[in-house]
Amino acid sequence: MKDKIKVKDKEFRVFIKAEDIDVAVSRVAASINSDLKGRVPLFLVVLNGAFMFASDLMKKIKVENNISFVKLSSYTGTRSTQVINELIGINEIVKGRTVVIVEDIIDTGLTMRRMLDILREQEAADVRIATLVFKPNAFQSDYKIDYIGLEIPNDFIVGYGLDYDGFARNLPDIYKIVE
Repeated sequence: MKDKIKVKDKEFRVFIKAEDIDVAVSRVAASINSDLKGRVPLFLVVLNGAFMFASDLMKKIKVENNISFVKLSSYTGTRSTQVINELIGINEIVKGRTVVIVEDIIDTGLTMRRMLDILREQEAADVRIATLVFKPNAFQSDYKIDYIGLEIPNDFIVGYGLDYDGFARNLPDIYKIVE
């Protein structure tokens, strides 16, 4: 692990180590296993960013489940565009089901708001949200986030699935931008 890295034109320093991420993932999985015991939830993983979180999370999920993937986008560079693009939609029947949305990060909350609207339209019975990272100071919505791995300040981060223009998703640690 390097303390500092350069991604494209920006410098980042280590912020959350892989071991701490694993503890957060284990805590989220334990809560989901307890809350959803006896149910068969559908996990909807929001690509691209949540793939690493979802992979580690699903290895720790003990309840019977299904998993599928959706792809939404709202970022260009280091900023949210405030416009949500649905690139790959939900291809599962969610009517009457318990759904757990698996997201890498919730900051403004606009992308998640769009997901919640879609699932409400499709008549999901119970929708829960699991996010690895939550930025409460950036949050602009009022819905409940059921499972939060880590709360952080409103810093731009990369690694563990999170990217800067498509780069740095493969890093096992999370790095914070150096301003």
